[in-house]
Amino acid sequence: MITNRETKNALFRSRSPSDAMVFADRPDAGRQLARRLQKYARRPDAIVLALPRGGVPVAFEAALALLLPLDVFVVRKLGLPQQPELAIGAIASGGVRVLNEEVVAGLGVPAEVIEEVARAEQLELARREEAFRGERPAPAVHDRIVILIDDGLATGSTMKAAVQALRQQKPGRIVVAAPVGADETCRELQRLADEVLCLETPEPFLAVGYWYKDFSQTSDEEVRDLLERASRPGFPA
Repeated sequence: MITNRETKNALFRSRSPSDAMVFADRPDAGRQLARRLQKYARRPDAIVLALPRGGVPVAFEAALALLLPLDVFVVRKLGLPQQPELAIGAIASGGVRVLNEEVVAGLGVPAEVIEEVARAEQLELARREEAFRGERPAPAVHDRIVILIDDGLATGSTMKAAVQALRQQKPGRIVVAAPVGADETCRELQRLADEVLCLETPEPFLAVGYWYKDFSQTSDEEVRDLLERASRPGFPA
């Protein structure tokens, strides 16, 4: 019997150009990202914002290496009720909504379905902001360099929502950074962000998880722990 792990390993061997393109885990990916973001290290006007949950362990290591403060920026994907993994868009703090118009039109998704999904995800977005940040206020980003980090970019709907939400707060510069992403998605984000760094844009892309040896789910507890550590006096010293 062929296991899921064996199938995944076979795909690695047959489709990835080299083992160097496979990240060990999210912390490893964060350290690799930091090496390409060194020009922002120690800058007093820069901050790293992570997209939870998977982006937090990546961003934690990047912020630690760059000696920059870390916080979280909550964005929620909008998935079809019958196919929750299929993204039709995303919402972010500040009432921002981004729709994947091509998918919505192609599947003929009714407006009332979109509204129903958005309402449910808005409740979860509020819950996560409370759970992850607690009573800590959201960081000020006006005129600052914001480095937005996720663990990967597939359709990019979540990251697009994050960029558009941040624009409303008038940062000085928005840098999108991810260890791996679909080439088309990374190019699309260049029209929204001031700078986009995708370490790898493999073809075929397949999915974010294929490019990690360990892509275990990140828990709420892990996110809270990393953010609590990042909020302590002296971080990232």
